[in-house]
Amino acid sequence: MSKSTVYTKTGDQGTSALYSGERRGKDELIFSALGSIDELSAQLGLAFVHCNNDGNELPETITEIQSRLFDIMSHIATPAESASESKIVKTSFPDHETGSLEAKIDELDAKLPKLTKFILPSGGLASAQLHVCRAVCRRAERQIVALWQGALDEHKSVLTYMNRLSDFLFVAARTASFFVKSEEMTYKKGKGIEINQ
Repeated sequence: MSKSTVYTKTGDQGTSALYSGERRGKDELIFSALGSIDELSAQLGLAFVHCNNDGNELPETITEIQSRLFDIMSHIATPAESASESKIVKTSFPDHETGSLEAKIDELDAKLPKLTKFILPSGGLASAQLHVCRAVCRRAERQIVALWQGALDEHKSVLTYMNRLSDFLFVAARTASFFVKSEEMTYKKGKGIEINQ
């Protein structure tokens, strides 16, 4: 029986390779950022299933976003200090992707009821899962900012896209809820704590 190509054993000592060919420890921040984006894509896969089952308009956009996340992971895995010029060019992330996302946000948001209160993650399976995606996206964004501290301008297209993506996921969650006519749960201020004397 031939050996599977799924495992390589090259990471058994706690390091992993970047696209540049450089090996780094798996505990480095770059792999935390890559891992969160990978997790986001996996969470989006579950959102796709729920949206597809509901029959709403979001599945195609979700798969498009998953592909763009692969592009972003390629960009992150190609540090300028250790990659060849050809690989840096190959993994550059274009500015126009954010514009496409903004157009989709505007299209979806125009169909939704006006937001007057803070909403809680809820609204059915698809909506709740998209809120999970939004939270994971925010974490990934924080890790990317920490990774590129001091060189943020060099990666502006990725940072802008990730920031806008969390906005899209919020609107997408509301869209999924609205489609199945599920009530959005809203924030209610607490009554405070009563202390028995």
